[in-house]
Amino acid sequence: MQRHARSVRRAAVLAAAVLAAGLSVSAPATGATAAIPAAPAPAPAPASGAAPAAADGWTGTWSVSPQSGGPSYNQQTLRQIVRTGIGGSAARVRISNAFGSAPLTVADVHLARRTSGSSVDTGTDRPVTFGGQRTVTVPAGGSAVSDSASFAVPALSDVAVSLYLPQPTGSATYHQQGTQTNYLAGGDVSANATLNGASNSGSYSFLTNLDVQNPAAQGAVVTLGASITDGVASAQDSNRRWPNDLARRLADSGRTVGVLNQGISGNKLLSDGAGQSALARFDRDVIGQPGVRWVVLADDPINDLGSGNPPTGAQLIAGIQQLISRAHQAGLSFLCSTLTPYQGSGGWTQAGENARAAINAFVRGSGSGCDGLVDQDTATHDPANPTRYLPAYDAGDHLHPNEAGLQAIADAVNLSSFGPPGQPTASWIALRAHADGKYVTAPNGGASALIAAGDSPDTAAQFDELDLGNGMIALRAHANGMIVTAENAGAAPLIANRTAVGPWETFQLIQNPDHSVSLKAQVNGKYVTAESAGAAPLIANRDAIGLWEEFDLASP
Repeated sequence: MQRHARSVRRAAVLAAAVLAAGLSVSAPATGATAAIPAAPAPAPAPASGAAPAAADGWTGTWSVSPQSGGPSYNQQTLRQIVRTGIGGSAARVRISNAFGSAPLTVADVHLARRTSGSSVDTGTDRPVTFGGQRTVTVPAGGSAVSDSASFAVPALSDVAVSLYLPQPTGSATYHQQGTQTNYLAGGDVSANATLNGASNSGSYSFLTNLDVQNPAAQGAVVTLGASITDGVASAQDSNRRWPNDLARRLADSGRTVGVLNQGISGNKLLSDGAGQSALARFDRDVIGQPGVRWVVLADDPINDLGSGNPPTGAQLIAGIQQLISRAHQAGLSFLCSTLTPYQGSGGWTQAGENARAAINAFVRGSGSGCDGLVDQDTATHDPANPTRYLPAYDAGDHLHPNEAGLQAIADAVNLSSFGPPGQPTASWIALRAHADGKYVTAPNGGASALIAAGDSPDTAAQFDELDLGNGMIALRAHANGMIVTAENAGAAPLIANRTAVGPWETFQLIQNPDHSVSLKAQVNGKYVTAESAGAAPLIANRDAIGLWEEFDLASP
């Protein structure tokens, strides 16, 4: 009954924030935030209202939090690379002009799977419309949500979102700390396979969300925080922020949960500065996320403690309590985090350390109101010196964890907080060819082409079935942990040697009348066959399904 009541309250909150159903462009809306006694008062958010959540079938797979003060553009194309969490059969994007001083015009938006650098697979390219139009004008302070695009979004993969800016934009609404190489080129080249001569950017401009439709989605979790959440000290283009690590853990567990990173480097809980405070942006950046069911409050208070004239532990605890209350009113589960150590950094003081200890004691306490705990402190501190990082996890500035430390934070998240897997799956599958009754294997540790030559479903014959949505799958070989590809665009045999999913690695899983299955390669539209009655490697070169193209699907 408590969960139902929260859902009703959340529906009421969203109903007050969302414009009439079917509209894709939102005008600015403001929301009051209760003041914390004796602490800096948060400013109201100028951003547009929340998007409909799970009830409309959309779940977020990627996001960033908007900030003011970005660069200006004119007659240029932005190609921005986003790393997905969950997959889906359709996609939409959100364009934000939350901090713009004038209307923003965006044209010729495209989605495509990224191959490398600024290059995309043009066979996957899809134009994106807004209310049926290829151009949209977003009011100052507002946002625009695109129409649904039929686009197979692979989980844990790179998607390129390209958009053309035909008019002067003024200072962009952007996300400064991208930790991702994005691309800028002159003219309208959104549909180009590669942006030749493009300059690079490490930030995101105007683009804040990629959402998917996936009936297996269990919801989304928002990670609300500052630089540690934003991925500072992780390598550029590595996708090793701790929310990315959490997304991989969730996928490996069989859960279909979107992870939405709403970290802003330098952000604070109580006062504006590097972005609006967590209190001020909570409605937009948490409650307004599509499909959101959980929120993790991470590292924001560390920046409050490291600032001049820092608030007390009691003031910060009051701010956390306010967010817990607001989350519960919106029907969300709130996971509290302990604060990581920071002694040795420039902002450390004993008073700040005392406040950190008070906050950590509060969130660990039974009366906190938290629905779960992510003990980042225990996961990262040096047991011999608990106010400092474990040296193996210290990025060197004594404030940020390195990639090993970020993984330790992700590992500290109790996945049971997100419920059981929505669709329990076997730990592996195997394919037995009708051509010769043998199991398909990735021989020689995956170094050789797939062939139907195995007598039993041993490790060489075991594969993870990665659900890409819309009947599409990819196969990851247990022999080497690599993705199976239809090599040379299907002209060469199948082999497990890829680290990411693209069109060469995407197959349609077809259920045959005799309950066997067949695989159709997306790259060339051909069926996979056990060539020469299974004596030769598998290859995607058949126009129809016969005995050699049929396989029995086995699992433990």
